[in-house]
Amino acid sequence: MKKYILTIFIATIAITLQAQRDWSKVEITVEKAAENIYVLKGSGGNIGIAVSENGVYMIDDQFEQLTDKILAAIATVTDQPVRFLVNTHWHGDHTGGNENLGNKGTIIIAHENVRKRMSTKQFRGMGRIVEPSPPAALPQITFSDDMTIYLDSITPMMVIHVHDAHTDGDSFVYFPKQNVLHMGDTFFGGNYPFIDLNSGGSIDGLITAINKALFIVNEKTIIIPGHGNLSNRQELKTYRNVLADIRERVKTAKSDGKTLEEVKEMGLTKEWDETRGQGFINAEKIIEFVYNSLP
Repeated sequence: MKKYILTIFIATIAITLQAQRDWSKVEITVEKAAENIYVLKGSGGNIGIAVSENGVYMIDDQFEQLTDKILAAIATVTDQPVRFLVNTHWHGDHTGGNENLGNKGTIIIAHENVRKRMSTKQFRGMGRIVEPSPPAALPQITFSDDMTIYLDSITPMMVIHVHDAHTDGDSFVYFPKQNVLHMGDTFFGGNYPFIDLNSGGSIDGLITAINKALFIVNEKTIIIPGHGNLSNRQELKTYRNVLADIRERVKTAKSDGKTLEEVKEMGLTKEWDETRGQGFINAEKIIEFVYNSLP
């Protein structure tokens, strides 16, 4: 009970701090990932942009309070307008600018489950409720599996759905010509991942998604994680191996009849906690995600 109350308290504080944040202090940085491909960082998920003669193709858009800053940062790279926006999943730190961009005429694209979740009330656990997004924020084009968008007549941008990973609506965005992969929150660079069980996420789906990414990429691929620095295949492989090891340890303990609280006390992640457990998700939370998503 004490741990439950503490969790509620921490969540409440986090929401309060978010509401009181001074957005004027957030700086948007721009880093070139490959020819005509850039990653923007500020507050929230990493933004990807692809610049073409037909306009800017954008991947995720952080929070609504940052839209003007984000567009100003894009303007330092190109004077082309943002024509299309792809949401890698439905969470607000990746879709918060949708309404602003939608009202400017940007066409929003996402997996059909992203639109379903954004258009209906979502229960995030611990009493947190996300109200439906306004119509201008919703994806206008949805897909059920994969789709390809052409930046020009010969340059494809592949949008690839992965099932029940971070959420039930996750997508990769792959630029085969530039060999760049944006993985959204299926890849938390350097940290334990957030697995949103309330949105259909699972440890098995996440590992499967990462394996799919490892099949797509090679040693020269530039990988844009949902959070963190630009990465590569070796770092992604290490990330997969850590998650697979944690899964097997938790599965064994759960099969032995141990409760969640007992498993949390076993130190199953101790060799990675100092390097991967200091971010948004700590050792207890990753154990909880894995334990609760295993059958």
